[in-house]
Amino acid sequence: MDWRTPVILAGKFVRLEPMTEAHVSGLTAVGLDGSIWKHMLFGEMRSADDMHRWVQGILSQPDLPFVVIHLESGRVAGATRYLNIVPEHRGLEIGGTWYGVDFQRTAVNTECKYLLAKHAFETLGCIRVQFKTDLRNVRSQVAIERLGAKREGVLRNHMVMPDGTYRDSVFYSILDIEWHGIKERLEEKLSY
Repeated sequence: MDWRTPVILAGKFVRLEPMTEAHVSGLTAVGLDGSIWKHMLFGEMRSADDMHRWVQGILSQPDLPFVVIHLESGRVAGATRYLNIVPEHRGLEIGGTWYGVDFQRTAVNTECKYLLAKHAFETLGCIRVQFKTDLRNVRSQVAIERLGAKREGVLRNHMVMPDGTYRDSVFYSILDIEWHGIKERLEEKLSY
């Protein structure tokens, strides 16, 4: 199986569907709050044109991007993706994730990460799934740790942000030998 083949992943709370330009209006409706973009590498989204450029940029990369659909409301909740996909080393990263303010601190993130990790480990055969976040983004670090990922370390001056500041990135991972236990805990949280 080609690891970049678009796939739909569905759960109780969300559906992850392959991102297309048709999603721009839904992403714009939830994604223009400046707080969402504070620690993101893309810069702030201020208009539908900004969001359209962002979607085009994401679609031009060798990643597998998803739009998150909140099932109860039918609304776009945000976006996430597989990136740094390396089948020969049986690993990938889950990242580039953001949600509209209405969907933060809900089951949306937990289920998205569960669906993505389950597909990575159980369908693609990953042995390692990684996550990274800005060292200043404590809320993201807490969310990643709550999933059960292990903190590996910090890469200093890892990236240059749109405003020219340097970003230190915190790396986390889940290994295939850890997945079963993490999966059970996440399923309990989600009441599967």
